[in-house]
Amino acid sequence: MELEYKPKYVFEAVDDKEADEIYRFCEQYKTFLNYSVTERRCIKKGVEMAKERGFKPFDEMKTLKSGDKVYAINRAKNLILAVIGKQPIENGVNILGSHIDSPRLDLKPMPLYDDSKIAYLKTHYYGGIKKYQWTTIPMALYGKVVTKSGEVDIEIDGEDYAFVISDLLPHLASEQMKKTMTEGVSGEQLNLIAGSRTNNEEESIKENILKLLNEKYGIVEEDFISSEFEAVPAMKTRDIGFDRSMVGGYGQDDRVCAYACMQAIFDCDPEPEMTAICVWADKEEIGSMGNTGMQSKYTENTIAEMIELQSGSYNDLKLRRCISNSYCISSDVAAAFDPSFASVFEKGNAAFLGRGVVIEKYVGARGKSGSNDSSAELIGKMRHVLNENEIVWQFGELGKVDGGGGGTISQYVANLNCNVIDSGVALLSMHAPFEVASKGDIYMAYKGYKAFLNKFVK
Repeated sequence: MELEYKPKYVFEAVDDKEADEIYRFCEQYKTFLNYSVTERRCIKKGVEMAKERGFKPFDEMKTLKSGDKVYAINRAKNLILAVIGKQPIENGVNILGSHIDSPRLDLKPMPLYDDSKIAYLKTHYYGGIKKYQWTTIPMALYGKVVTKSGEVDIEIDGEDYAFVISDLLPHLASEQMKKTMTEGVSGEQLNLIAGSRTNNEEESIKENILKLLNEKYGIVEEDFISSEFEAVPAMKTRDIGFDRSMVGGYGQDDRVCAYACMQAIFDCDPEPEMTAICVWADKEEIGSMGNTGMQSKYTENTIAEMIELQSGSYNDLKLRRCISNSYCISSDVAAAFDPSFASVFEKGNAAFLGRGVVIEKYVGARGKSGSNDSSAELIGKMRHVLNENEIVWQFGELGKVDGGGGGTISQYVANLNCNVIDSGVALLSMHAPFEVASKGDIYMAYKGYKAFLNKFVK
């Protein structure tokens, strides 16, 4: 009997064949991440991949039987994938829940202005960011614009031309550098440089930009009011390190877990014992609010409709029974111990890069505020499944108790009386424009999620 807990490192625990599979898996992930830089693009890619694997639109189904594979979309920003199991849905389901929104810069409703012969786009940051990290990097711009005559998609990927936020040169930054890092760059200074040319003395820079936008996209300035524009880093995902053992890229919080969840449901048993469900949620970075966030009724409503299609009837008791008998993994990233900033971590209870998928009993802030706090019984069940399936895993906390904190979707699912545990991939530089994850951890998350869908039975 091994008395002492000794965590493993993925690449020390797997053989050469599985190590090769880890690298192959992450090549596909990198392709997904390069495309899926906004929620809408995530949904588009996810549906495309689901259709290739035989998933059918849920709203076209007349009945549901074991083995059916369906997908449902909510407002272009939520995706639910389901593989119907052998047991009735009202007996409970196994849910993988992740989010596909990431910190970014949104354009303000009236963003375009010029000053000193430079055109700018004003932004409003979304989610928790360090503002200084978003200056002096190339930015892409993706928008959905609703005009008088219809909808227009604008996608400027930053390959041919990009946008950028300027910063003050160090020669003149003595006052700026006396400020705290929070104050060094303000939210109102996060303005994207959008142009600098006029064609004659009478024309302003703003007028020239509006002409270009009208010629190419058919939009006018008022159309900005009914639009959604997201500015995101225009940096491709790439391998990190001489050994290529890590993935670096934008949006890994939480698209790394979303991808692992999707692949897990693609590869789960064709007729699992319990119905397997994968939920991609929006708005987690700002509190899971709104009709596309995890606090909406969309997931509940979809499960209710599934019960009705499968059983031929529905009542609230069936839905309540289903959810209280269900299990959910809140699949979100964890903070990886960073030796360069060791003082904010409690090393004995931190997650480490390369030690496998992370289990977190609780998240939240300081005194577990905003946390789900999973039960011992649920954690024991999770440990058993991971160990039985030879999946490398670790436990972790976000940081020192008084250091701060953060939340996931787990508390909102738990509020429905569902059994929920947090589990995800550890990241370095979380919420930065370029985050780093271990390939081994990404693969073990996928394996762990697949085992959860196949083996969690009440």
